[in-house]
Amino acid sequence: MNRRTLLLAGLAAPAIAPGLAAAQSFPSRPITLLVPFPPGGSTDIQMRAFAEAATRAFGVNVITENRPGAGATLSAAAMLRTQPDGYTIAQLPLPALRLPFMQRMAFNPRTDFTPIIHLTGYLFMMCVRQDSPYQSWADLVADCRRRPGEVRWGNTGANGTPHLTLVDIAQRENLDVIHVPFRGEADSTPNILGGHIEAAATGSGPLTLIAQGRMRALNVWSRERSAKIPEVPTLTELGYENMVVTSPYGLVGPRGMNPEIVHRLHEGFRAALHDPAHLATLERIDMPLEYLNTADYAAFMARTTDEEEARVNRLGLRM
Repeated sequence: MNRRTLLLAGLAAPAIAPGLAAAQSFPSRPITLLVPFPPGGSTDIQMRAFAEAATRAFGVNVITENRPGAGATLSAAAMLRTQPDGYTIAQLPLPALRLPFMQRMAFNPRTDFTPIIHLTGYLFMMCVRQDSPYQSWADLVADCRRRPGEVRWGNTGANGTPHLTLVDIAQRENLDVIHVPFRGEADSTPNILGGHIEAAATGSGPLTLIAQGRMRALNVWSRERSAKIPEVPTLTELGYENMVVTSPYGLVGPRGMNPEIVHRLHEGFRAALHDPAHLATLERIDMPLEYLNTADYAAFMARTTDEEEARVNRLGLRM
C-alpha cells in the first residue's frame, strides 16, 4: 500500500470525538450514588438494594455514598462540583426542590441538574414506642392539648417534607408542640426507643421494629392503608382531607451531561429498578414503584419545583 492509499484510508475513517467515544464506552469504571440520608433508614435500605441491582445491570460497581445533613441537600449541592461524565449521580429528595426558595443556596433546582430517572416514594408514618401511653393518634393529640409546648415530635430533617407536614397538622389542630429535627429516620428511631421524644414522623424503616413489637404506628400518610400494618389509619381517614404525603424521588446528574450517557444511565437504572431483588426490597419496606423515564421525570421536576416555590410563598416559610 503506497503513501497516497494510506492517506485516503485515513480520510475515509474519521476520528471519533472524545465525548462520543466516552459515551460509547460508558460505563467503564464504578458509578457513585450520593444519598443525602444516614445509613440505616428506608432511603439507605432502598438505595443499597438498588445499587446492587444496578451493579448487575451495568457490569461495573455501583456504590452508595451517604451524605446526610443540610436538610437532605448535600447530594444535590455536590452536583455543582461534579464532572458531567455520569460517574457521580445524586438521589434528589423534595427538600432540594424546596429549600432554595427558603434560603440562599448554591444550586438552582431549575438549571443545575440533569434528570435521569424517577424511582419511588416513601411510606411515611407517625411512630411511638410500643409501651407509649398513646394507643391512637387521638391520644397523642389529646396529650398535646393537655401539655402545650411540652410534647416532642421528631422528624427526618428541618424543613423536610415530614417536618412541614407535621407543622401543617399542628396548625390545623392548633397544637403547640416541640419539633425536633434529625438527619433521618435512622437517627430519630433510636430517640423514640430511648424515650427522648414522644413520637416521630419516619419513613418505613421502623416496620421491622413494629413487627417485633418494639414500636407502634399511629397513622400512615399514604393514599391507602399499608399492607404491612393494615390496622393503622391514613391521615385522610383521620379527617385530614386530601393529605397524602409520599415525597417521591429520583436520580439526577450535574447539568451538561451527554444525552447518550443519560440514556445509558436510564436504561441501566430502569433494569435495576425492576430487578426482582430490588422489587422485593421495595415490598419489604412498603415503598411504591414509581418509575418515570427521563423526559417525564424532567417534567415532574419542573412542575414540583413550581409547586414547592408556591408552597413556600403561601406559608411564608423562611430560614
